[in-house]
Amino acid sequence: MTFLPVTPTDSAGIAIDAADRKLSPFEDSLNLIAAFAILLLMLLGTSQIFLRSVLNSPIAGYIDLVELSMASMAFLGAAYCQRLGAHIRMELLIGMLQGRALWLAEILGTLAALGIIGVLIWYSWGHFLRAFQLGDTTIDAEYPVWPSKLLVPIAFSFWFLRLFIQLLGYVRLFLKPELEPVGVTRIMAAADQAREEIHEVLGDDVPEPGETDGKSDT
Repeated sequence: MTFLPVTPTDSAGIAIDAADRKLSPFEDSLNLIAAFAILLLMLLGTSQIFLRSVLNSPIAGYIDLVELSMASMAFLGAAYCQRLGAHIRMELLIGMLQGRALWLAEILGTLAALGIIGVLIWYSWGHFLRAFQLGDTTIDAEYPVWPSKLLVPIAFSFWFLRLFIQLLGYVRLFLKPELEPVGVTRIMAAADQAREEIHEVLGDDVPEPGETDGKSDT
């Protein structure tokens, strides 16, 4: 799966595209925070090994810090991955669908995901409130756990918004399959997806198989 940006001309497509563009910077920021948390955890682990092995002075509460960092690494990038279609999906059957059948299958799958994420938001918010009100802490170093638990409903809320935008995009395509996809992910062949990823990372246009760059060997 990959995300295909286009310029819509219909009113519904323009609205979906505007919502997508407004949400994307927040998703990028959360994903960057998750990546930064992974970097900090790597540095923390390296420091822990050095201090414990060489100086015999391990970092106090190291295990607690690792546990608290799990939420940021596991959940903050979820909406970003949903936008890019990077979550694991079973496409053996859906990959054979076309037209309205494909978009209907995507609508049903997205509705199911919205229901699941909505439930997770509700219960994760309750866990955060309970930890905040009770002053819950880790066992060893007694660090407060509510900041880590707060990240879960925040991350899931952005994931919910991304799913809702995609649902609107799928409904638009179900009603008018001839329109260009906006705010959704599409199944692509491996070669096409690799070409899109190379273009996104390097900014280079990769020629189609059999095409040349216009240069000759003479």
